[in-house]
Amino acid sequence: MTGAVATAGSNETSGVDRLVSWVRACTDEVAHAAAATMWDEIDAYAVHDDRGFRSEVESHCAQVFAAFTETLAERRDPTRADFPWTGRHAMRRVDLGITLADFMKAFRIGQIALWDGVLEGVAQDPSTKDSALHIVGQLMRTIEVGSTAAAEAYLEAQAFQLADSARLARDLLEDLLEGRPPTVRPRLEMLADVGISESAPLAVVVGSLALPAGRSPDRAAHALLRSALNNPGRGLVVVRHDEVVAVVPVEEGGEDRMLTRVRAGIASLAGHGVFPVVGVSSVHPGFLDIPEAYEEARMARRSLRGRSGVQSLSRMSTLDYLVQTHDRTVRRLVRPQVRAFVQEDLAAGGTFVETLRRYVACDLNAKLAAMQLHVHANTVYYRLERIAERTGCDVRRVEELIDLLLAVSIVSGSE
Repeated sequence: MTGAVATAGSNETSGVDRLVSWVRACTDEVAHAAAATMWDEIDAYAVHDDRGFRSEVESHCAQVFAAFTETLAERRDPTRADFPWTGRHAMRRVDLGITLADFMKAFRIGQIALWDGVLEGVAQDPSTKDSALHIVGQLMRTIEVGSTAAAEAYLEAQAFQLADSARLARDLLEDLLEGRPPTVRPRLEMLADVGISESAPLAVVVGSLALPAGRSPDRAAHALLRSALNNPGRGLVVVRHDEVVAVVPVEEGGEDRMLTRVRAGIASLAGHGVFPVVGVSSVHPGFLDIPEAYEEARMARRSLRGRSGVQSLSRMSTLDYLVQTHDRTVRRLVRPQVRAFVQEDLAAGGTFVETLRRYVACDLNAKLAAMQLHVHANTVYYRLERIAERTGCDVRRVEELIDLLLAVSIVSGSE
């Protein structure tokens, strides 16, 4: 049989059988030693001081050893079917947060312990030395098939857990957005795990993708945005329809740190060609305020008018806030000549609108505005005069200037 232990001589066969009997007899002892080494060498195992889990690990080792001895005794190569229990053990490791690398390291430790057991058998019966050399290949095949089965089972278990966790997170977020305090135990446990409670300060972050006209967002881009907003173990991040929503716990006095982290995460996406439009709510006292915080975050996002970046409601000016909260009546109050002026200027590139905004941002200092616009001061004066002529507003009077700026922002935002 290809790859299986040869059966050429009766002495050799007898030696193999004696080694198989030896390994079977000391399986529990070798499994116990293997588990002890895992607890000594792998921190992820050592933190679980649980006799039940350690017993499971020893049982897993014994099962792998049995697969080796059975296939060896039957003179055949091991197959995936010889490891039917691997999926259950892999799911357990995933549930405990043990990484794939640590899981595979534990598997290797078990195989080394198995080979040490074979060598101990040779020491007890030197006549089996040649037989031991013949079964090295069988041990390697057991390691290959067993480790492949373990890795595949782990990845399947991890995918299942992630899908289950994502579904739970979506259901939980919908409850919170509807203002319904969660009552189902898994959702309550998830809230506690991510640091969200009725009395813990939080903010809501809402992000969407700035895309060229006609292009739909793909799942990969949404996944990158979700990853950028994710803070493992802290908060809830969910892809919801065409946006990503994050509920972020905020430590006392930590709003600036939270915003810095969000901005850094979003900035990192530029290298992937992903340019999100992100709004951040003000800080609220707990999850009962999430519906209000969500609307704040969406409002902050709208203020960016589709431009990539991060806008926090707490960093918005009163003017920006008023523009975002305006209703149809407010839009109708904008005088026709102002509306016509703004619409025509925006269609031509927005030179006059930008000059007006820069003039106000520079505290009505035309010379400073000119420097920032990279034009001569007389050009700014000329543009301001043209704005006054077209709109009928005196840009030197604060009251009229505020009305004009508000009207310009409303019309610009509705275009």
